[in-house]
Amino acid sequence: MSLDFNLKTHSDNMRKQGWWQDKTFDDLLEEAIARSPDKPALVCYRMDAGYDVPAASYSYAELGDAVAKAAGAFRQMGIGKGDVVGIMLPNWAEFVISAYALSRIGAIPNPLMHIFRERELRFMLGFADARAIVVPKTFRGHDFEAMMDGLQPELPSLKHVIVVDGDGDRSFDKAVMQSSAAPIPASEGTPIDPGEMSVLMYTSGTTGEPKGVMHCFNTLIACCKSLGDRFGLDTDDVHMGSTPFGHMTGYAAVMAQSLYYGSTMAMMDVWDGAAAVEIMRREGVTHMAGATPFLSDICRVVEGGAEPPKLDTFLCGGAQIPPVVIQKAKTLLDLNVSSLWGMTEALSGSLTEPERSADKSASTDGRATDGVELLIADENLNPLPTGETGRLYFRGAQQFLGYYKRPGLCGRGPEEWFDSGDLAYMDEEGYIRIDGRSKDIIIRGGENVPVVEIESILYDDPRIADAAIVGYPDPRMGERGCAFVVLSGDDGFNLDDLIKVMTDVGVAKQYWPEAVEVIDVMPRTASGKIQKFILKEQATEKYSPN
Repeated sequence: MSLDFNLKTHSDNMRKQGWWQDKTFDDLLEEAIARSPDKPALVCYRMDAGYDVPAASYSYAELGDAVAKAAGAFRQMGIGKGDVVGIMLPNWAEFVISAYALSRIGAIPNPLMHIFRERELRFMLGFADARAIVVPKTFRGHDFEAMMDGLQPELPSLKHVIVVDGDGDRSFDKAVMQSSAAPIPASEGTPIDPGEMSVLMYTSGTTGEPKGVMHCFNTLIACCKSLGDRFGLDTDDVHMGSTPFGHMTGYAAVMAQSLYYGSTMAMMDVWDGAAAVEIMRREGVTHMAGATPFLSDICRVVEGGAEPPKLDTFLCGGAQIPPVVIQKAKTLLDLNVSSLWGMTEALSGSLTEPERSADKSASTDGRATDGVELLIADENLNPLPTGETGRLYFRGAQQFLGYYKRPGLCGRGPEEWFDSGDLAYMDEEGYIRIDGRSKDIIIRGGENVPVVEIESILYDDPRIADAAIVGYPDPRMGERGCAFVVLSGDDGFNLDDLIKVMTDVGVAKQYWPEAVEVIDVMPRTASGKIQKFILKEQATEKYSPN
């Protein structure tokens, strides 16, 4: 598809149509402080502190002070406009403070999932020429500080490793919150223009290397407004902050969404269904966004006898929602679950409104959100009839700005249509249903698994002559991965061997296949392409529950 996209023309059109508001995070934060300075902004729960009481909490005024202090500290470190800074933290207050403070001085937050290890970080931080990174000392048994000590010599641009819960001069407390630097209030900030890149988020790298997706304040806020309008959110809502902020769902549809309305966000760093239900009840959570496993666990806990939380709305994306989960949510929680289709490049492309949940969320992935257009067409952008499966294209207010350092790879064709890589069909009312993927990925618990990259690692093992990874359905995680391998000799290869390979290379555990099948020959077409549908059927028959 030929490149035919002018960012300035696109930006002008979005402003003329009223979808872009030209506000920054600073604008939203200052509005919330002026409206309700003493209102709780963040209520933070951490597993290591126990879930009985919050580990920390901030009113909007206190959050504003913390952001001003952090902004001054980051600037004193030499971080300035356009510098990329990695934030590799769980859903802790320090993530939010860092993101808003960096935005205030014009730096670019680069949220990174805390599941990443050396292999992913070596590329991501190096490609972005990241100036700094904020990490936990340890989290879930992994020593992040030691990992970064090993990586930093390979990353010449990385001048600062800031460690939450760390000791010494580079601890977050000492280097940021107790810095001698003067605080920078919003009035003295130098944020990026609302139409320029304000966050860098990597894709899963389905074709090899991950791509850096660029979004701006305007695209993020357009997402917040369109979702909020359809859900009927307002300042009185309490948001559940359990979806990782290192994902665009957590960053835009949870963290930024709560700020947009000046709402309260109850944060949780490690998901535990029983603890989450209790936190939601205690804090009066009314809105949540997350993948199917979150919703399934809530239903399971309530089904086991726990008092249900007061949830009014639930955004569920990442994979198709099993009808039984939607039914249980309605029966047990009196909750209408809204299905969503989105991606890093598109943010929230489609959503089922709560009032249509019963008849649409189980059978569709929603209809286009405000300011977004969806098209089902062939490879030449010829629209297809209702009900016929084709490529899913999108364009509009939430459309990403492009890929970082890849100006010739914006993915847009004539009239700004972006090929999502998904296959879908549309019904008479404009609701779409994802019906396959032209991209080779597995979505496990809302996490995109970079299949090509993992297959390449297996190919490097001398015991393996051929390899293919496919997903198979799982009622809780959406999909799990199965590695099919053809051996080059008689050494054998099992799941323990695969785990060792993944561990030695330093691959995020969430990307590891959870089953291994040794086969004699890989099924292929006449042209040599692996027939993954055959492997998927085999994995589904063996590993998926009936």
